[in-house]
Amino acid sequence: MNRVRRPPLQHPLALFFDRAVDSFCVALSHESIRQYRGAVRNFLSYLGADHPGVQRLDQLRREPHILGWMSRLHSQVPPLGTASYIIRLITLRPILNELAWIEQLPELAHLIRREDIPHAPQRLPRPLTAEQDQLLQQEFLRRNDLGGNVFLLLRHTGMRIGECADLSVDCLRSTGPNQWAIHVPLGKLKTERMVPVDSFVREFVQRLRFFRSLDPLPADGRLLARPGAKDTLLRNFRDYLHQVCHSLGLSTRIVPHQLRHTYATEMLRAGVSFPAVMKLLGHLSPEMTMQYLDVVLTDLQREFELARSKPRHLVPQPKAPSAPLRSGLNGVLDSLRTAQHVLEMFRRTLPNGVSRRRLDRLSNRLSKILREARKLASP
Repeated sequence: MNRVRRPPLQHPLALFFDRAVDSFCVALSHESIRQYRGAVRNFLSYLGADHPGVQRLDQLRREPHILGWMSRLHSQVPPLGTASYIIRLITLRPILNELAWIEQLPELAHLIRREDIPHAPQRLPRPLTAEQDQLLQQEFLRRNDLGGNVFLLLRHTGMRIGECADLSVDCLRSTGPNQWAIHVPLGKLKTERMVPVDSFVREFVQRLRFFRSLDPLPADGRLLARPGAKDTLLRNFRDYLHQVCHSLGLSTRIVPHQLRHTYATEMLRAGVSFPAVMKLLGHLSPEMTMQYLDVVLTDLQREFELARSKPRHLVPQPKAPSAPLRSGLNGVLDSLRTAQHVLEMFRRTLPNGVSRRRLDRLSNRLSKILREARKLASP
């Protein structure tokens, strides 16, 4: 089904915003540009309906125009999810910044502030259950068709479905004697990577090459033939998964991305280190990877038993200075030094993240308090 193009938005400011989008999005993907244009269209539609008197950029104000639009987003029916609300704000904000530079109106850059953007909701890992995973893999192997082999490849490499659609025919590369890896091209985060595979996974690639050789579409260097746009191919695969889940009596709300979560969790349980899992998934930060890893009680029990059996894995407890505290101001200084020492030792045991950064700031504050307290002892 072809997507119906909406008519151009009729608003006096539409031309200015279009020019800013073109300038800001010159190096972005089509999907990203679509999101920026969607946010602009939503804002200008609200502006035209609720504030028709705004005809020039210098008439835009934070109150009531921007705050009114934000209030409308919160109150719309059906309600807009937090993630969607954040996307609207973070896509309109840089466009306003671009307009401020193009039109020499610096006040436009302050209409949406950083504190207006809420924290993103914490996403929980969504791996398949062991039963779902087994049933789906068995059914994909039984069908042995194009869709089945695509989803088996996703399951055993952790690729995104969009990355799979972009694989080249020669994506399977030899990395050494009896060693193979799949070259995953530039994807969502503008990164590329090599994912090691075994003979089991190599077979899926060979089958997909066979299906590609049978396709009447001319060769274009891709492993998967595209009957039209990339979105059409992805939609066909999602429909295929929906049909398979329905035939097995599984939830039809299972999506392809859950195979990526399942792969990541499987790698962790197999003993693959956290940095290696990050690299396999093509992530740029530990926080992104943590959204994919499902650590259940059995995992915690295994790690606990490992720590008990090998004491060297235990993190040494911080030890405060053993000297007794003195009285008076000297005792206050001793207490501050002890608190600073304990806080710093604990901070070093934490991974890089929000908690460690907060403790770092607290440590800096303690240093300032200690410095001021020392002045009290000065004549």
